Amino acid sequence: MKKLFALIAVLGMLYFTASDNVVAQEAAATEATTEVKAATPAPPVAVVDQEEKAAAQAETGQSFHSALKQKFIEGGPGFMASILICMILGLAIAIERVIYLNLATTNNKKLLEKIEEALNTGGIEAAKEVCRNTRGPVASIFYQGLDRSHEGLDVVEKTVVAYGGVQSNLLEKGLVWIALFIALGPMLGFLGTVIGMVQAFDAIEVAGDISPSLVAGGIKVALITTIGGLIVAMILQVFYNYSVSKIDSIVNSMEDASISLIDLLVKYNIKK
Repeated sequence: MKKLFALIAVLGMLYFTASDNVVAQEAAATEATTEVKAATPAPPVAVVDQEEKAAAQAETGQSFHSALKQKFIEGGPGFMASILICMILGLAIAIERVIYLNLATTNNKKLLEKIEEALNTGGIEAAKEVCRNTRGPVASIFYQGLDRSHEGLDVVEKTVVAYGGVQSNLLEKGLVWIALFIALGPMLGFLGTVIGMVQAFDAIEVAGDISPSLVAGGIKVALITTIGGLIVAMILQVFYNYSVSKIDSIVNSMEDASISLIDLLVKYNIKK
């Protein structure tokens, strides 16, 4: 999972770098096209009308990716890059947690049936073998309980409770970092907004007059960082709530399955 986290983070940074290169290339291409148009003689009126229509259609059909890059540049590379890094790291951890939690989910009913069958046919060792070949925290808890079954049911119960706490902590691993990026994204956005507002008022002070275009431009650029931070927080919040809900479901299933395991061991001891 750590390799997956590192891979996602590296891909995100490569995507960010490639986007900047594409923006630079588009700007250079635009300048070159402008120079060529200036050097060429004016075409007929009909041709000019067709070109203007084509340009208007191109502007209207601007892709979402291009618009996103434009807003990213307008918001300021410093704060927008910081917000983007928060999103990349937060998504990497969130995706890793989602994959881990889904892999940790098992069919406890079938597992209990296999353990009961193994206890009836091969005893404790056969049941432990079933747990070793099954993925997930429930199977790990069962294995620890079965391994201490020769010491009595009280010891088994304490072992199951103690190891269940360990597995619960493993399930919650990484959630604190997702919560950090959920809080950090909007904070960086608000910080960029405040700094942008200060710069706008500094420009007003230098100009000695309130110009609507000057104030509006500064405020627009400042608010873009807030929008970016809020978007990051909303996306990561969805993953965080899903992970918390999934952990609660797994923990509840672990508790129910642990009680069923104790019942199976009681029946097994009576049959012996």
